[in-house]
Amino acid sequence: MYRILIKRIVDFTLSSLAFIIISPVFVIVMLLLFIANKGTPFFLQPRPGKDNKIFKVIKFKTMTDERGLDGELLLDAERLTIVGSFIRKISLDEIPQLLNVIKGDMSLIGPRPLLVQYLPLYNKTQKRRHEVRPGISGWAQVNGRNTISWEKKFDYDVWYVDNISFLLDIKVILMTVWKVFKSEGISSDGHATMVAFKGSEV
Repeated sequence: MYRILIKRIVDFTLSSLAFIIISPVFVIVMLLLFIANKGTPFFLQPRPGKDNKIFKVIKFKTMTDERGLDGELLLDAERLTIVGSFIRKISLDEIPQLLNVIKGDMSLIGPRPLLVQYLPLYNKTQKRRHEVRPGISGWAQVNGRNTISWEKKFDYDVWYVDNISFLLDIKVILMTVWKVFKSEGISSDGHATMVAFKGSEV
């Protein structure tokens, strides 16, 4: 019952209240990024959701669109602004995704929505992460986030799919608040964010 009906009601109610409460912060961050990026403060990108349905995830844009002489985008670390780095450190870049939750594309808790180009790379077990709505935070995020391997991350995602419950979601929310407070797991070793997934051998 929780997974099928109650979870969606809780998502809509809590995300709506949260968005209203933090709307002043939303506006301030939006203005800061508008200045830092010399343009739009938002980043929209197609991501696969439940049952692989594609939707556009909304995030605050923490990197510029600067390109090298070859016309290619610079590395993430080179495009990450000072303002963007701070906002990402305290996870404020995820705030706009509350709108995705309100709309129904996402849940507060679930596997993170990844890139569309990863879809053909998942093995049979890893594909199960798309049996539920993706989340703003999830079991993998509070158990290592970007400091663990892709395989371990997907193991956590599938475990969550098999063990969804109200108490587990509350636990993840509380652990997320603690992780954000401690600024843990933002980057993988030697990278500004997370290295790209290239598929698993098994």
